[in-house]
Amino acid sequence: MHHRIKALKYLTPFIFFIGASISFQTTGWTVWINMIIAWILVPVLELVFKPNPTNLETAEEELVKKDSFYDWILHLVVPLQYALLYMFLVSMQDPTLDTWDRVGRITVMGILCGSFGINVAHELGHRVNRYEQTLAKFLLLTSLYMHFFTEHNKGHHTRVATHEDPSSARKGEWVYLFYFRTIIMGFVSAWEIANNESRKKNGTAFSWKNEMIQFQLIQGAFLFLIYWFFGFFVLTCFLGAALIGILLLETVNYIEHYGLQREQLENGRYERAMPAHSWNSNHVVGRLMLFELSRHSDHHYLASRKYQVLRHHDNAPQMPTGYPGMMLLSLVPPLWFAIMNRRIEKQFAKIAA
Repeated sequence: MHHRIKALKYLTPFIFFIGASISFQTTGWTVWINMIIAWILVPVLELVFKPNPTNLETAEEELVKKDSFYDWILHLVVPLQYALLYMFLVSMQDPTLDTWDRVGRITVMGILCGSFGINVAHELGHRVNRYEQTLAKFLLLTSLYMHFFTEHNKGHHTRVATHEDPSSARKGEWVYLFYFRTIIMGFVSAWEIANNESRKKNGTAFSWKNEMIQFQLIQGAFLFLIYWFFGFFVLTCFLGAALIGILLLETVNYIEHYGLQREQLENGRYERAMPAHSWNSNHVVGRLMLFELSRHSDHHYLASRKYQVLRHHDNAPQMPTGYPGMMLLSLVPPLWFAIMNRRIEKQFAKIAA
């Protein structure tokens, strides 16, 4: 029962659903309440509270890992995400809204697209059962990023921390240039992976069983339904929100592996992805808000490990603050380089020693 009570802390991110419901029903400063929480309150709290590197004891980890309550929390995200998306679409039909309120609501929906539509889908997409993988695809649909399911699991996790990976940022690469590279090449990579799989299974890439063809048809139908029921203007608002969600994801991708590189072996392959190849953050507020995504080193070390039991590794490079603060920092490249490039050099020196 004790660990079940502790699990309730993972309901904390649901504050963004509450904030969004307020945003979609009000005007003025309350429209921006989620922005205030995400980009002011959380970064400040992460500067106040010290990182917590503590791992669960082995016995407790086994108990927590098998507790389905942690899974139900993620499953609950799916209906809430669609309920809030519907509220958003309806609210954008209001002709009395001024530009400031419209932009605020689009931005708030964009945070939901990124934090729930992609981040929770990321966690569920690593599960082995088809039900949770399907839930992941439903969530990705709300961000128009269904190809992430293919590219992330079968591309990124194979090529992470190499120049072959579209989602791994290189030392000195500006985040704004990274956006173009990762979005375009990630989409291309997903097609290549899906086409190769389809050729092996179906003899041709042009098959209804090609995962990427399915994704494009589903997303196209989803966009048509929004246009049919809500009109062109609301459709453009949704596209804006989805784009914000995508940029949030890719900003996270940028900070997660920036400048880290796996060694290429004599046989042409790369060394196994280790905790040293992903930036880690033990800052507790960001960990809660993102379902432990910031313990990213352990996630890449063992991708099947569920979010509630992700571990700290002493040899994993540590960020100076949590994900929200680091995302803001990355938007100012000279400041980002000044802080992070030094840490990269220290990390390489640590590995060499």
